[in-house]
Amino acid sequence: MADDDVSTLEAARPEEDAVASVPQRRPRGNRNRDTRRTQSRVIAGGSGIGGLIAKIVLLGLLDAIAVWAVFVMAGLSMWIPISIVVVITGAINWIYLGRGKRLPAKYLTPGVIFLLVFQVFVVLYSGYIAFTNYSDGHNGSKADAIASISANGLKRIPNSPAYPVNIVERGSQLYLLTTDPKDGAALLGTTGHPLEVVKNATFDGDKAVKAPGYRTLNLSEVLTRQDEVTSLSVPVSSDPNKGALRTDDASTAYVFKSDLIYSQKDDTFTNASGTVFVDNGHGEFATKDGSKALSPGWKIDVGFANFARAFTDPQLAGPLWRVILWTFAFAILSVLTTFGLGLFLAMVLNHPKLRGKKVYRVLVILPYAFPAFLSGLVWAGLMNPEFGFINQVLFGGAQIPWLTDPWLARFSVTFVNLWLGYPYMFLVCTGALQSLPEEVDEAARVDGASPWRVFRSIKLPLLLVSVAPLLIASFAFNFNNFNVIYMLTRGWPRFTDTTLDIGSTDLLITMVYKIAFGQGGVRDYGLASALSILIFILVAVISIIAFRRTKALEEIN
Repeated sequence: MADDDVSTLEAARPEEDAVASVPQRRPRGNRNRDTRRTQSRVIAGGSGIGGLIAKIVLLGLLDAIAVWAVFVMAGLSMWIPISIVVVITGAINWIYLGRGKRLPAKYLTPGVIFLLVFQVFVVLYSGYIAFTNYSDGHNGSKADAIASISANGLKRIPNSPAYPVNIVERGSQLYLLTTDPKDGAALLGTTGHPLEVVKNATFDGDKAVKAPGYRTLNLSEVLTRQDEVTSLSVPVSSDPNKGALRTDDASTAYVFKSDLIYSQKDDTFTNASGTVFVDNGHGEFATKDGSKALSPGWKIDVGFANFARAFTDPQLAGPLWRVILWTFAFAILSVLTTFGLGLFLAMVLNHPKLRGKKVYRVLVILPYAFPAFLSGLVWAGLMNPEFGFINQVLFGGAQIPWLTDPWLARFSVTFVNLWLGYPYMFLVCTGALQSLPEEVDEAARVDGASPWRVFRSIKLPLLLVSVAPLLIASFAFNFNNFNVIYMLTRGWPRFTDTTLDIGSTDLLITMVYKIAFGQGGVRDYGLASALSILIFILVAVISIIAFRRTKALEEIN
């Protein structure tokens, strides 16, 4: 290459470098597209158009549900819940429509909502119910109770005028559309809502047949819903003493009155024999001596009466103490037996010279694969005194009352719970044993320690460091182990010194369930909530004490 060419190339390089160092201008069309993309990302909060659309759709659904809930609650005059719904919905919209510093709140909001709904609300509502007399017969307001008592025992008034009626419907609610025999006005009402004048009703002759906003049922529909039609009891007016309209054939209604007359001035009921029922301050109308009471009552605040009743009611106090003692015994025995068997099997199946470990381990954890409630039912069949496999095959047809004798029933539920619980402890102990350092074990053997001494002084303390919190959790679980008890024995055999459905194998949790939802008695939600609070306090106190004790194990490390 000639010198001139070299000099020309060297002269050209600075120009190329200069061009390369200058930012390249992009075509105007590309710049516009980038600008639009940037604006879209900004508008969407950094998630793109798809994210923006999804956000708008979800927030729209949330707002629609909130508006629907507000309308429903407004009809029920639930003003405080309406305020809460409005505030929460507004906060969610503000969080998800904003940018920048609101980003952490976007991730935290779903978890906080679930925490409030499924934890905080449940705890607070249970606490509220525990201080009321909420139960069967005390689940409404005083006005509802007065209307219900007035409606009970209705009898047709002799020679009462006949009201021509039609059955109309709005939503799923049935109404009586009738014509006043005195002035011919169209009247409409339903159970709990007295008759009111209907404007612009359609008449067929002197009989009102249609009302604006309501659909008149035909004969076929009336026959299909006959039970609902005959159960309609429409107050003639807001005064319950004036009676209510009832119909048997969906064409004519008559006035019915109860023999219990309510005096709004004195706030009393008086029956045909002159017995007076007054508000006794406990959410019901009763005679002054308390010998008779009217049903239903209404819900009132009772303070700590439910807590006091649990330990003072002769029908409840004695069985409750026995249930508490058995609950502690069952929880402690369950933890000890399952941990002992699980640890024993873990050490045996962890031995280095054992062959076929995988097969044995699969067989050992098989009970863990069965649902607890199903296992309880299966074991209940196996332990049947007359037809069960255990008595018929293993004991040659003996009549051993595994589930009907109090102590054998307690043994049975503990044994079945051991069968269900040891696989979990086996898995936990196997993992903990395999994580222990082998050097310590070898050093102890070199010093002449026996296998039992190595286990007692080295392996077990080190094992408890990691297993102790799980044992505490297992105690809390077995303290409320509902499935095994209820599916195997239903808490029976029953105690003979009480009329309540409480038995020898009942735990506190099954006892609470029976009080709240059991069959054959009054469902007392207030008392059940009070006992639930006691269970929570017991478990919390025991767990706190146990966790503090386990801190001493940390020094072993």
